[in-house]
Amino acid sequence: MRLSRGTSLFLLAFGVWSWIIWITFAKNLWDSDRAWTPDGSPTAYFVVHAVLTVVSFVLGTIIGVLGWRGVRATSRVSS
Repeated sequence: MRLSRGTSLFLLAFGVWSWIIWITFAKNLWDSDRAWTPDGSPTAYFVVHAVLTVVSFVLGTIIGVLGWRGVRATSRVSS
C-alpha cells in the first residue's frame, strides 16, 4: 500500500499532536482531586483514564510511525 505525501504528513502530525495532548492530559489526571482517595490510593476514575491514556499513546505512536515511514518513502521516490 502506498500513502500520498499529504496523507503521510497528516498521519505524522496526528501522532505528534496525540502525544502533546495526552501528555497534558496525563499531567492533569495525576494532579486531579478525583484521581486519588484520601489515603493516597488511585480511584476507579484514575485507573480508567490511565488506561485510556496508555492506549492513546500506543495508537498515536503507531500512527506517527506509519506517517514517518510514508514521508521517508515518498521523499526517496521524489529524489
